[in-house]
Amino acid sequence: MRFDIITLFPELFAPLLTSGITRRAYESGLVDVRLWNPRDHAEGNYRRIDDRSFGGGPGMVMMAEPLFKCLTAIRSERQECEPAPLVLFSPIGQTLNHGSVEQWSASVGAVLLCGRYEGVDQRFIDQYVDQQISLGDFVLSGGEIAAMALLDAVARLQPGVLGDEGSHQQDSFNPALDGLLDSPHYTRPEVWQGHAVPPELMSGHHAHIARWRRDQSLRLTALHRPELLEEARQAGGLSRQDEASLKQASGNGATAHKPCSEKKL
Repeated sequence: MRFDIITLFPELFAPLLTSGITRRAYESGLVDVRLWNPRDHAEGNYRRIDDRSFGGGPGMVMMAEPLFKCLTAIRSERQECEPAPLVLFSPIGQTLNHGSVEQWSASVGAVLLCGRYEGVDQRFIDQYVDQQISLGDFVLSGGEIAAMALLDAVARLQPGVLGDEGSHQQDSFNPALDGLLDSPHYTRPEVWQGHAVPPELMSGHHAHIARWRRDQSLRLTALHRPELLEEARQAGGLSRQDEASLKQASGNGATAHKPCSEKKL
């Protein structure tokens, strides 16, 4: 798949593309990322890409013409029979979630537009943008961080990128967990600052360990994201044993993970 990024700050993407385990996806070409600066397609000595907003108000707006010329160059290079969608990161977009990331990970890619300043000339959006995506109800300085989030999430789902092929299947929100939150994790030493690893994880009994993790996943989700639990229930993802575990946890007031009564720095 190929992602073409329209950004005024292509240098911001260098650490993402060359660091961490997901760099395997970019270096191997599983996720082909190409960076385009709209300033290269602007006219005049100053290569101007923004101007004041009609009607007044603070801030500047990205101009339509440089973006159009940049998009035209991308389309010419991609040479697709069916043009890849142009995606704009904006507050009015649909919130990115695991389901949409899975869809992108199986797609041919997209052209990602990273807005800056007060936004993009609405005429360009109306004419050329196919989809808008948001990370949540907050505003960033530009779309680059949102684009990196999408790229990273897509890259880790590609075959061979993670060390363990099944790693991402145990991620929070994954259908393998019925969309629930992941359970807590522990590593060596067995006792740290007086706190021991839960005995279930030390039992060596795979069925008991799997049940403990499922129970923790259920309780964590009930505590922090109850709407996800209800969605799983409506989809038929909860078994009788799941419901019994939740009822028992609710009855005794237990939580998935009891924090220390006193935290020290």
